[in-house]
Amino acid sequence: MKHAGDRPQPAGRVRIGGGVWRSRMIGVPSRPGLRPTPDRVRETLFNWLGQDLAGLSCLDLFAGSGALGFEAASRGAQRVVMVESDQATIATLRASRAALGAERVEIVSSDAFAYLAAASERFDVVFLDPPFRQNALSAVLGALPPCLAPDARVYLEAASPLPVAEPWRELRRKRAGQVSYQLLQWSADDTSRLSGNV
Repeated sequence: MKHAGDRPQPAGRVRIGGGVWRSRMIGVPSRPGLRPTPDRVRETLFNWLGQDLAGLSCLDLFAGSGALGFEAASRGAQRVVMVESDQATIATLRASRAALGAERVEIVSSDAFAYLAAASERFDVVFLDPPFRQNALSAVLGALPPCLAPDARVYLEAASPLPVAEPWRELRRKRAGQVSYQLLQWSADDTSRLSGNV
């Protein structure tokens, strides 16, 4: 989700772009600074990831509207965990999940860092779109490796590209207006021992 400033944005809807729920709409709550990832950016992202995510486990860590997570589930992801701390936003996520019948989507009410500290599950794909004003991406990447499956791919959205170092590898990078987005791959052999320095 995008966060540009602190003013509430109008409540609205966003369209799922592909998969079994193609053209279905999900709600976007009116919350300060919340804007879903634009359609064109999501289209590019899922071209990068591949249109079929069958068998993959996905984590949408700053879920917001859930546009990325629901898009992944629509495209066949075996499991999608959405983490969100805002209660009004969680209510909208639950309504969208019910409307779609998205049984493979789990919605977790938690701070992102608290979730990562407690999680034991490992994910193949992670979506990271934290509020821009938090400047949280470096810290999140440092905390993420214990939750990553081998060769996991991690999508980032930020105001500017995030430089990374091994064992991270940048696969793709683009810019859309004021938003930079990247796809990284985690290539460490043992995610339990490496810090994930960026």
